[in-house]
Amino acid sequence: MDDFGTALVLTRVLTTGVLMSIEKNDRELPALGRLLRQATGRAYVNLVNSRSAGFHTSLVGQRVGHGDTIDQPDLDARQRAFVEWLGIAVRPGAGLGGRAFGFLAVGPDDVSTLRDRVGSLPPAPALVLDLTGLGFGPAAAVLTDDERAWARGERLTIFGSFDLRTMWTQREADAELVPGVQFNYRLSPLVAACLRIALSPATSRTDAPGAIS
Repeated sequence: MDDFGTALVLTRVLTTGVLMSIEKNDRELPALGRLLRQATGRAYVNLVNSRSAGFHTSLVGQRVGHGDTIDQPDLDARQRAFVEWLGIAVRPGAGLGGRAFGFLAVGPDDVSTLRDRVGSLPPAPALVLDLTGLGFGPAAAVLTDDERAWARGERLTIFGSFDLRTMWTQREADAELVPGVQFNYRLSPLVAACLRIALSPATSRTDAPGAIS
């Protein structure tokens, strides 16, 4: 995206007064989600503010947590360290159940062939797209066809801790569940707006109905 396009997006977002994704009248994240669904053919999208957040969200969506073990053969040392920090053991090879999630780093050269790139990956219940390479700051998306997995991931993204009943009262849903870490995985509308413009060519080869708005 050129300087004029960036300035246009910046102006549009700032004049709305919506700077946090938790605000109900935010339109940028829903629009980016629709674009990614159309571009990849996946039914549901969680938008998060980093690759690590994408890994965590995809695992929470599958009810994978502390004490569990996953098959994930393609994590580098830093990525594996984060997953193990969550208390999840990692086997270096894909077992009978396959890998826990797919992973694709998206750069400017990948946008026009995004659907093909996604389709060529080994099957997995979730796919993490690292969108940081598009140049607007850390960002990622978790793609899935499982509505319940999406809902669990969305709760983690919105509330920051999967065992909290509400972020406003900070009351635990269960007296025995006390969060050790409070996460902030929400993607900003400004970054979402810039990503939406950068990714718009990804929909040019799809036959899905409906305009991006």
